[in-house]
Amino acid sequence: MLNPSHLRTLAEVIETGSFAEAARRLGYTSSAVSQQMAALERAVKAQLFEREAHGIQPSATAQFIAARGADLLVAIEDLQEEIASLVAGRVGALRLGSFPTANARVVPPVIASLVHAHHGVEVQLDEGEPARILELLADGGVDVGVVYAYDLVPMTWPDGLTPVNLLVEDLVLLLPRHYRIPGPIEDLGVLRSEKWISSQADSAGSTCLARLCAARGFEPRIAFRSNDYDVVRGLVAAGVGVAVVPALAHTPDPAIRAQRLPASPHTHRHVLALHRAANSNPLLGEALKALRESCGQVQEEIREEI
Repeated sequence: MLNPSHLRTLAEVIETGSFAEAARRLGYTSSAVSQQMAALERAVKAQLFEREAHGIQPSATAQFIAARGADLLVAIEDLQEEIASLVAGRVGALRLGSFPTANARVVPPVIASLVHAHHGVEVQLDEGEPARILELLADGGVDVGVVYAYDLVPMTWPDGLTPVNLLVEDLVLLLPRHYRIPGPIEDLGVLRSEKWISSQADSAGSTCLARLCAARGFEPRIAFRSNDYDVVRGLVAAGVGVAVVPALAHTPDPAIRAQRLPASPHTHRHVLALHRAANSNPLLGEALKALRESCGQVQEEIREEI
């Protein structure tokens, strides 16, 4: 197999016409240059130089190898530079998976910060609920997965995944603007006769609502279901029901009255980033930092909105 160092030395010997001068340029000894050329001759099984009284004369084989080797050396140098850029996170790709409400508020600044800082970086985004994001993480489809878990619907994460806490969301009660609560909000039981708007029956949000209401001694009368929080808010604004949503899903609306559920150990949704512990993507650390910063900003916005 050809050694790139031998090709570089060959080029210098041909250009200078001297083992000694090539050695001086390369910082080698004349003996080292001679040994390298002898090794290259063994590798190609051909004589590369004709020794003359006053110097050396490269053979046609040496001239051919040097000419073709120049392109190879340039390609190797380009490859080394690309590898260095990849390891430094200046180029490459980061694959991110997240759920819809985080994609709407948390993720855009993260993607923007990465692509603006590194013009050679490609960021790919996939969307799904936590179960799908976990599948993508397991098969290497994403580098970072943003997921959520309700206090009342706890989740466990597979071995080999590292969780990073990003955000703790309050749960928010949404009521039509002019609706009068027939009692203190501390008791959701005052809403037992109302029509409720919930996410789909197999979702964590629906399970959380059922458990919240069960703790107050009633089962919510679900009239409408949608996993699209725009639809949920629209139905509340239209005055046809009430809902409980996580803070990320709330958007101020003059037709809606929003109120945090009373603080307790069970009225929160937690947003986390998960990544494989063995993931060596050089952009991973920067992505996690950007996610924490974005969530910090969103947390401040939420406090002002509700």
